[in-house]
Amino acid sequence: MTEQPQELARIRASAPRRVIGVSVMSLLGALVLYVGMAVPPQNLLWQIFLLVTGVSALLVAQLMWRATALDLVLTKEALTDTAGEELARLDNIARVERSAFAMKPSNGFLIVLKSPGKTVWRPGLWWRMGRRVAIGGVTAGSQTKPVADMILMRLQRPDEAE
Repeated sequence: MTEQPQELARIRASAPRRVIGVSVMSLLGALVLYVGMAVPPQNLLWQIFLLVTGVSALLVAQLMWRATALDLVLTKEALTDTAGEELARLDNIARVERSAFAMKPSNGFLIVLKSPGKTVWRPGLWWRMGRRVAIGGVTAGSQTKPVADMILMRLQRPDEAE
């Protein structure tokens, strides 16, 4: 029997932000579809563009709803989501950026990895592109800030984290 790693912290999508984020994306998709159908542009290509954009926004809203149902879990070894996807192993993290000028999601932080991972996008919760992993969006800052602090402490004193 495999022992589960000890959970140090958990990041959960805030329910009101989750509903607002998905609602705004759904409303955008519906409005663009409405404009594309009710007031069609003279050019057929523009109408196709509007319809594709509207359907895409509705699909992103659905993806956001599914992604934000997951939690992010920090253990001594890695930051993972509750579906089992590994965002970043702690021994692969080069630095954590939380400054106002870092390209990070709202209420979140950015992790720079030593070696790149595959590109993954979970709208509203996290994304990874190359060596960058961004956490946040519809999450509460009161949950993301302590996780970023714990990772920073681990980077500064790896011997004490064991």
